[in-house]
Amino acid sequence: MVLIELDQNPTLPKPSSSSSSTTADSAPNPDHRDAEDGFETASDGELGDSDNDGDEDHHHRLQAQQQQRQSRQHQEEDQLQREDEQIVSQNDDEELRQKALAQANDAKLEGNKLYVDGQYEEALSQYELALQFAPEMASSVEIRSTCYSNRAICFLKMEKYEDTIKECTKALGLNPSYMKALVRRAEAHEKLEHFEEAISDMKKILELDPFNDQAKRSIRRLQPLAEEKREKLKEEMIGKIIESSLLSLLSKVYN
Repeated sequence: MVLIELDQNPTLPKPSSSSSSTTADSAPNPDHRDAEDGFETASDGELGDSDNDGDEDHHHRLQAQQQQRQSRQHQEEDQLQREDEQIVSQNDDEELRQKALAQANDAKLEGNKLYVDGQYEEALSQYELALQFAPEMASSVEIRSTCYSNRAICFLKMEKYEDTIKECTKALGLNPSYMKALVRRAEAHEKLEHFEEAISDMKKILELDPFNDQAKRSIRRLQPLAEEKREKLKEEMIGKIIESSLLSLLSKVYN
């Protein structure tokens, strides 16, 4: 009888090539690198562009701020220049006004000399010249009112009473408390038998100077004259009414 010996150490099957291939694939490959390693991704590029845009915007803002500062500086310089020019212009105007006032005063003084010498027409011309020189401003009120009042006394001496009243009224328009002008106008009114107006001017003098004896005496003297004139005017008016009535009656009788 033949005996068959069994293999006690059976040979294990060799791994298939597919299995070893799988194992090799699953092992880490030192040459394999992430696609992002060492390369700029799309998001990285966008971030870079965004940084550049930010730098550009910042540059524009700086330029705009610089332009605004320059514009403000130019405006301030222009304003200062205008103010300087205005000051110079004001100084020039003031110098011209002072020169005009000096010329007006010289003409007035010359008029005073001519008045003292009795040359009233010539004095009037000098006072008129002074008024033309004197500018219409607050500092010239005194000299202008004086010239009008001095012209009034010239007309009074020349017995031109209406002109006297006009010049005094101009002087009082500038200086309502000018007593000389009130006195001269009252005198001219009296010469023209404007007694009520003369009394009114004298009362204004008393308001300014309650102890003015001349004004008080003038009022006492003028009041009877004013009353007499009122009565005379009343009689004349009655006479005219009677005359008109008689004429109307006669016209009816004879017609």
